[in-house]
Amino acid sequence: MMNYGCLYLIPTPLGDYPPQEVLTPSVLETVCRLDTFIVEELRSARRFLSAAGLKGHIQDLRLAELNEHSTRDEVEALLPLFEGHDVGLISEAGLPAVADPGALAVELCHRHGIKVCPLVGPSSLMLALMGSGLNGQSFAFCGYLPAKTDQRRNAIRGIEKTSRAMNQTQIFIETPYRSDAMLADLAQTLSPSTRICIAAELTLPGQTIFTMSGADWKKHIADGFQIGKRPCVFLILSQ
Repeated sequence: MMNYGCLYLIPTPLGDYPPQEVLTPSVLETVCRLDTFIVEELRSARRFLSAAGLKGHIQDLRLAELNEHSTRDEVEALLPLFEGHDVGLISEAGLPAVADPGALAVELCHRHGIKVCPLVGPSSLMLALMGSGLNGQSFAFCGYLPAKTDQRRNAIRGIEKTSRAMNQTQIFIETPYRSDAMLADLAQTLSPSTRICIAAELTLPGQTIFTMSGADWKKHIADGFQIGKRPCVFLILSQ
């Protein structure tokens, strides 16, 4: 029987913060005892690992890339990394494997009986829900909505219908350069009484969390409000 190690799911800060200000000592201790990592992007992973306590040892680490372009065969080729080794999984920000290609590495481990250990860290989705004032008892994460305007507006109408029928908060994300287009579409497409929350730059100095009705958002946008090109989580609740 093959002697596999464990996959540790390593959280990272949501922005340019020292890891010691965001992650627990036990998480950082785990990071520093590992020498093998699956990462989304090599350069940013090296920067994080150096800041987390491995400065001066980066050249001794084994780093394998897993990103949105990785094929199933490339994911399967990661299996030898676990032969006698514990492995860390690192995404670009927040929790690995949530709206993140690292989920494929977790799936690989479950298929081969490899232990998976998620570590505690910041989640933009849960932080946004906590700060929204919307229904935290029933909620759903919808990932990314379509990029094309007509398809996006149709998707918005669909999730509003679901929210109303189930009294359920709907959570979704967007690439930063389309954040203002998303907010404008929400204000124009949703019912005036549907509540909309935007949660931008969570845990960072520019953190912004606002919840108001679609009607009030129309006025706020008309007055010049912009999210700008900031990471943002969107939430709606229609009752």
